[in-house]
Amino acid sequence: MKKMLTLAFALCSCTIMLNAQNHGNSHAAKEKKGKKSKTETKANTKATTNSYGAAITKDGAVDVKTLPAKMKGQKSMTVKISGDIVAACKVKGCWMTADLGNGETMRIRFKDYGFFVPKDAGGDFFYAQGVASWDTTSVAQLQHYAEDAGKSEAEIAKITEPKIELVFLAEGVLIEPRKK
Repeated sequence: MKKMLTLAFALCSCTIMLNAQNHGNSHAAKEKKGKKSKTETKANTKATTNSYGAAITKDGAVDVKTLPAKMKGQKSMTVKISGDIVAACKVKGCWMTADLGNGETMRIRFKDYGFFVPKDAGGDFFYAQGVASWDTTSVAQLQHYAEDAGKSEAEIAKITEPKIELVFLAEGVLIEPRKK
């Protein structure tokens, strides 16, 4: 009987200690969860820049809207550009288009298919480093891009001619998200 009482007392003591410890941990977790440190609060209010592919900087970027004029008479040019993203591939973010400011866009693909950007990047601001060039995009490729962009079958069927266009092959991209 004495052993039973000692065992019961030991079990009760352990249970009380464990409950007290768990209550203390959950209370501390609630306090921590409810408060943000000054650095976390500041970091959450700053605009973030996300990097994709090779590491690049913003330095020396030219406005993408000036690129067609800079490319006149040249087949290709290594350059760093910046501008507004019109849309990104809805399937996996394997390309994006940039606003050229004249009602046209330029497709930006990624070197060696080595990285992707967020599928919802349309409306964000970007910096990209790579090679701009004039290229003929086939009907099949244009239809594929339209499919990736979520266009209807009727819109895709209207694509019947190849297009000579300015394209960009990026080795690295920085994206500054904008509130949407």
